[in-house]
Amino acid sequence: MISRLLETIKLKNSRLSTKLIITYILLTVIPMGLLGFLAYYEYTKSIEEKVGEYIPKLLKQANNNIENSLAELERLPDLIYSSSDVMSVLRDSRYKNQSQLNQDQFVVESFLTNTYLDNSSEILGAFLLSKNRSFVSTRIPYEGFNLENLSLPYGEEHDLGEKVELILPKQASLKFEGNPPYILLMKQVTDVDNRKSLGTLFLAVKLSFIENVLGDLEKEKNAAMWVMDENGQVIFHTDPSKIGSIFTEVKDYPLENGSFQTGTAQEKTLISINKSTRHKWILVHSIPLKYLTMGTDMVRNVTIFAFFTLVIITSLLSVFLAWSVTKPIKKLGYIMQEVKGGNLSVSIPVDSKDEVGVLAQSFDSMLTEIRDLIQKNYSIEIRQKNAELYALQSQINPHFMYNTLQTISMAVEDGESETVVEMVTLLGRMLRYSLSNKDRLVPISQEVDHIQDYLKIQKYRFEERLSYEIQSELDTGFYFTPKFILQPLVENSIKYGLEKRKGLRIQIFVEEIFKQHGKKDILFTIRDNGPGIDEDKLDELNCKLKSDPMGKRESGFGILNVHARVMMMFGDQYELRVNSSIEKGTEIIIQIPAILKNEVTNYSVIQRDGEGR
Repeated sequence: MISRLLETIKLKNSRLSTKLIITYILLTVIPMGLLGFLAYYEYTKSIEEKVGEYIPKLLKQANNNIENSLAELERLPDLIYSSSDVMSVLRDSRYKNQSQLNQDQFVVESFLTNTYLDNSSEILGAFLLSKNRSFVSTRIPYEGFNLENLSLPYGEEHDLGEKVELILPKQASLKFEGNPPYILLMKQVTDVDNRKSLGTLFLAVKLSFIENVLGDLEKEKNAAMWVMDENGQVIFHTDPSKIGSIFTEVKDYPLENGSFQTGTAQEKTLISINKSTRHKWILVHSIPLKYLTMGTDMVRNVTIFAFFTLVIITSLLSVFLAWSVTKPIKKLGYIMQEVKGGNLSVSIPVDSKDEVGVLAQSFDSMLTEIRDLIQKNYSIEIRQKNAELYALQSQINPHFMYNTLQTISMAVEDGESETVVEMVTLLGRMLRYSLSNKDRLVPISQEVDHIQDYLKIQKYRFEERLSYEIQSELDTGFYFTPKFILQPLVENSIKYGLEKRKGLRIQIFVEEIFKQHGKKDILFTIRDNGPGIDEDKLDELNCKLKSDPMGKRESGFGILNVHARVMMMFGDQYELRVNSSIEKGTEIIIQIPAILKNEVTNYSVIQRDGEGR
């Protein structure tokens, strides 16, 4: 016993080639003879049980894949909130003329086409119903879906909330050319600002996504598969003519997950089912038992022949196989160590087509996919950040516009023509600067001129209550900065400062600082003598600045906005800092890199990628 244990320990410490030689010999002479006999004896007895256990697992995985596909499809309606133009059309149902109606029709239907039809071949059509208006974009001709003759629930209030309702095949009167089977995704479009319903979005989705999931399970031509709901309505069937019919036998099934036999002794059928947890859809696989056991005799003959053949061949080739297996494994191990060290550019030469060769090829393919996924995810993240930056940059304070126009109106009534001309000129320059979104980085001089125009307008409005000072210690036309990083902060100072102060003084300083290795940064400092921020609110503000910069911002266009843009464009090392004391005022500091004109393109990659797509 001890000697055997020592031999086992020695074998564990032996080279892999020695282990393989001994293993090959032992496995081909002794165990395979015994296993071959038992395998044939137990084959016909256990095949039904094995298939009955195996198929439900496949059905469960397939059901999970269908659920995942449905979850992805159910997220598609939320894409409509990404278009401010479409949301604007849905909020406003008043039309002055037919031209305006046609323009809104074009905007919404173009969005439906570009967002849903062009990006997914599974979507047959998109239908948006809002305030007795219909916006339709389909891939093929259809009938049975209009405002005058509609059997589906729609309108402003049908209590869907945030849920996506599924309308199963043949439950709707909508039909497409060629009569392809489909399901309808119905989602209520809600105005998140005032929690009012703006309409209902319908997406007609082909059932090809179910067919793709079940493709690997349909290889047996004598098997039938279908998907149905708890009431037995067939959603998908390998026989398309049965889609939409009612399968009444579902009520007689003895279980919800697993396999069971049905039928007579001569014509028994193995039925395997699995019920999804979310939608409660039932996936069924049915196959006559005779097709499962018809290959028993062939298996028996092949097993006997394979046994004697393998005993002879594997004994002779064990040495050669051990050598041929261990050599490429060692080579693959060295390459894996390089990958572990971070070198993803290695290439694995595939010299054989055996298991080791397949492993090497799979590993090489995995490296290629990793590189592609890294590039793809980087591109997706870049485009997403670009869209977020545009959304942040494009905001404008409507209260400022209203107050400015009111001030101009009062000046007109008082006959102050020079003041009116000056304010209109200033406002025009500000709007032109705001609407020129092609450049994400502008000379600091333009940003300073813009904030100076803004302060001049506010000076006309508040007169002696507001004073300001702008100082610059550098050539502002020589360096570049992101647009609109000063106005939101100055707006906050005026808004909160004049609420509790009869007079407010704002100071803006632009200076450069030197870092290590001769590098420079630009500091923007906005200081006021307002009421300041109490300690609790300041801590809360700093927590928001340190958290996700692209998270939800209740305060709108302000400190968090500028902070998010600076971090997204230049990285975490650049940020916005707030210092404040009660009754002493507030100081906000923005630090960005010193960007020369020839370096602007380095920070415009995101923009060019987004525009190129």
